[in-house]
Amino acid sequence: MSLSFLKRSPTKVVLVGLNYRDHAKELKMRLPEPILFLKPPTAVIGPEENIVYPAQATRVDYEAELAVVIKTKCKDLGQDEVMEHVEGFTCLNDVTARDLQSKDVQWTRAKSFDTFCPVGPQIVKDIEPNNVKIQSYLNGELRQDSNTSNFIFSVEELVSFASKVMTLLPGDIIATGTPSGIGAMKRGDTIEIKIEGIGTLRNYVK
Repeated sequence: MSLSFLKRSPTKVVLVGLNYRDHAKELKMRLPEPILFLKPPTAVIGPEENIVYPAQATRVDYEAELAVVIKTKCKDLGQDEVMEHVEGFTCLNDVTARDLQSKDVQWTRAKSFDTFCPVGPQIVKDIEPNNVKIQSYLNGELRQDSNTSNFIFSVEELVSFASKVMTLLPGDIIATGTPSGIGAMKRGDTIEIKIEGIGTLRNYVK
């Protein structure tokens, strides 16, 4: 399946490093201010496409995330203005070369390989983004099982925060962090991200 469900290609994908209370507890980390990082548009793929396991990596992880798709150009938004500029919500897999993330300290290489940002299967507007069930399944086995009600920072807080750092453009994607239960994938695996009210994003590791 192509990315035809996206009306516009993103100029950037903005992600947050830690945004679930259960994941913070899992990592024994204090609740932070939002920590932002980027993936390039070349990392984005659609449903049913292949995640390519890079030769440089020895561990590649899945991370289930709710993603926000931006509708209109915006900057310096107040939290009460955010939803006016949101096209809708979709599933995202923040694929990460975990060994390279630890080795490099900063995250650009580990997060930015081609195919490391699957999104889909559709954009949905009519959900309560701060209270939906989010899961991941690896080869049909449940690995992550949480709810966005466990967010440290709401969708409105995150989009407002990001917009005060950089101009957001139509089609840009903002991911909202992953819950506990992240883990490694192998070549030949099937990974599914499921979010209540949106559907299932399925990809294959090759």
